[in-house]
Amino acid sequence: MDLCCRNKALNAVLVGALLGVMAGCSDAVTLVKETPTSGVISYLFKEERGGPMGSPHRKDALKVMEKKCPSGYVVLKEGEVQGYGSMSSVEGQEGEATGRRWGMQFICK
Repeated sequence: MDLCCRNKALNAVLVGALLGVMAGCSDAVTLVKETPTSGVISYLFKEERGGPMGSPHRKDALKVMEKKCPSGYVVLKEGEVQGYGSMSSVEGQEGEATGRRWGMQFICK
């Protein structure tokens, strides 16, 4: 295989890996429901790290709303929404790890 083909193959692998990483991180902020002029967005937060208002994902959620509503938006309602849970598959470990989510319902101005 010549150098050109190796570079193309390497680029394809790198692009695939990058897309996989981006897809794995995309769960932090999710546009749960969307209409042309409104939506509901949710993001992950941890109480011990500043709660929903101190979450770094809040800034990302606000950016999504700003992009959807260039003329501005109004948050109609916000609060904790159903998160997700997962049980450990390692024998001997107890408990459930829960991801807490905060949701914001908004409408464009």
